[in-house]
Amino acid sequence: MKIERWLKDHTFHHSEFWDLRAMVAEKEKQNLKISLCIPTLNEEKTIGKEIVIFKSELMNRYPLLDEIAVVDSGSEDRTLEVARAFGADTYYSGDILKSQGFKRGKGENLWKAIHQLTGDVIVYVDADIKNIHPRFVYGLVAPLIYRPAIKYVKAFYERPLAVSKTHIRPSGGGRVTEILTRPLFSLFIPELTAIIQPLSGEYAVRREVLEQIPFPIGYGVETAHLLDVHAKFGLEAFGQTDLDQRVHRNQETRSLGKMAFGILQTFLGRAEALGMIDGLPELHKVLNQFQVKDNEHELVGFKITEEERPPMIEIPEYQQRFQRTV
Repeated sequence: MKIERWLKDHTFHHSEFWDLRAMVAEKEKQNLKISLCIPTLNEEKTIGKEIVIFKSELMNRYPLLDEIAVVDSGSEDRTLEVARAFGADTYYSGDILKSQGFKRGKGENLWKAIHQLTGDVIVYVDADIKNIHPRFVYGLVAPLIYRPAIKYVKAFYERPLAVSKTHIRPSGGGRVTEILTRPLFSLFIPELTAIIQPLSGEYAVRREVLEQIPFPIGYGVETAHLLDVHAKFGLEAFGQTDLDQRVHRNQETRSLGKMAFGILQTFLGRAEALGMIDGLPELHKVLNQFQVKDNEHELVGFKITEEERPPMIEIPEYQQRFQRTV
């Protein structure tokens, strides 16, 4: 079975890549440049620790990373100040590609990073990881260094939830994956069920891939990536690395509902564009949820629109900066 073969050949554990000195030597032999992007919005509590660890271990001790950059959506706290103080390059997303305007969202930061950063490989790591470790970078980069045919590497891990400052619930993460994304993949694209954590925010990708795919600016960006890369390059282009465990903030069920609504919009749009379904009706953009107020259930509507940025290679400033043509 293709999925079983792929799982055996394209699934890694970060411990396989313990020899960072050898990894750096191979990277330099291939003349690869590797950039780390940390997208942020109000992450002053965790961003400093991430930068200290990545800079000390993966730039100073082992020069695996060529640049560490924070791309911010407009934090109202000290995120950028802290990031600069610890040695990261910092950018406000609205200052990048001003001709394209600014849209607030994580996907916008990821997209703008393709233009701003210079690496042949870009690694994306979320800013809210409480148990940050260098493996969150080298475990994802290594398959791209050692396996030229692999183009896009996703992280997977156990996901205990931090429910308070002192209490960690041993499981409970990945709820949207198991309730929504995996069932959709099972129905429409069973091969993609091989991706253990399709919505993980940690992944490493070759520039030649990133520049060819559009970017939803909101919740659907990771789902869209998988669908588009699979359509262009097939399952063989993917790899995935077990990073053991990722401790992160707990999200309320209502927030996960908004996430699921955005992902579902993205999935249905992609499914129609790729010919998997035909003749979608006009989709409503308002998610109705209930909140209890004064012992009554009050209906509250949230408008969630999954806007998209075009493939970066279509942007004239990018073509000029990186000597690319469509």
